[in-house]
Amino acid sequence: MGRVALVTGGSRGIGAAISKALKAAGYTVAATYAGNDEKAKAFTDETGIKTYKWNVADYDSSKAGIAQVEVDLGPIEIVVANAGITRDAPFHKMTPEQWKEVVDTNLTGVFNTVHPIWPGMRERKFGRVIVISSINGQKGQFAQVNYAATKAGDLGIVKSLAQEGARAGITANAVCPGYIATEMVMAVPEKVRESIIGQIPAGRLGEPEEIARIVAFLASDDAGFINGSTVSANGGQFFV
Repeated sequence: MGRVALVTGGSRGIGAAISKALKAAGYTVAATYAGNDEKAKAFTDETGIKTYKWNVADYDSSKAGIAQVEVDLGPIEIVVANAGITRDAPFHKMTPEQWKEVVDTNLTGVFNTVHPIWPGMRERKFGRVIVISSINGQKGQFAQVNYAATKAGDLGIVKSLAQEGARAGITANAVCPGYIATEMVMAVPEKVRESIIGQIPAGRLGEPEEIARIVAFLASDDAGFINGSTVSANGGQFFV
């Protein structure tokens, strides 16, 4: 049995691709999901990857879920904070509820996921923290003040954790995907999708597997000196 990796939001979209890639690389993977029992079961049936249901926005649920994963599979040594939601609206129409829901999941959810695991990583003198941010956390986006703020905040978390964990053998890095051909993106109207692709110099959407390969590398021993970094994967759409 390889090192244990936890992937939040790991049964669908980019998260599913990450879970599969880590399993293929020899890790024992646990994938979390928030609500869709049927799709989570189908994912487990297809891949053999155990799924666990909890809301990353709730600290106690996250802590209890993480404890159960470690009982079942062993100490978590790689954590991929991927779970995220959108509640898009122009700022003048955005409600406090839309703001709070996104902040609770996308930003506080990273704290809730990493914080219970961090002490064990420090004790074992090894850990990999990988946070899935977004191109829109780097450049902002119309009608996504809430989402962009959380994804920018995730980068601050990574840079701070990198400094705190380095001497304990822990790395923390972020991946900022551009527009990826997930179920959510492919569901938008074709004209909107064509408009998005028109802004990407590569002339196409990214594939979830392309993000997953970056994560698999950052989780590996080969990436031990990469710490506090942000990897942009957006087909040349935006440079930092």
